[in-house]
Amino acid sequence: MVDFVMPDRELTSSESERRVVSFRRDKVHGRPPDPTPVESLAKYERSEDSDDYRHRMMVNVAVFVFVIGLIGAALWLADTMAAMRKNQDCVLSGRRGCTPVEVTRTGW
Repeated sequence: MVDFVMPDRELTSSESERRVVSFRRDKVHGRPPDPTPVESLAKYERSEDSDDYRHRMMVNVAVFVFVIGLIGAALWLADTMAAMRKNQDCVLSGRRGCTPVEVTRTGW
């Protein structure tokens, strides 16, 4: 950075140091702030007394049961797909008896 000094006077050490000049707008002459698109959010606020803990716990239990059901369905689907892939690999390799057939003796 190049410091330009006026030739007719010398700068003192405090004047030759860098200065920070803030350019703040005067609030009187500035434009007014934009109005918010929503008049009030008070209708969406909840007071501390309106919390229904029983309802919240029931919803939490329902969501927990639903998530456990989804996990169970995913595990069942993955197991079924693995069994089908195993049987298909067995058949495509040319072997016989890939799918076991269960026979009960009570029907004879």
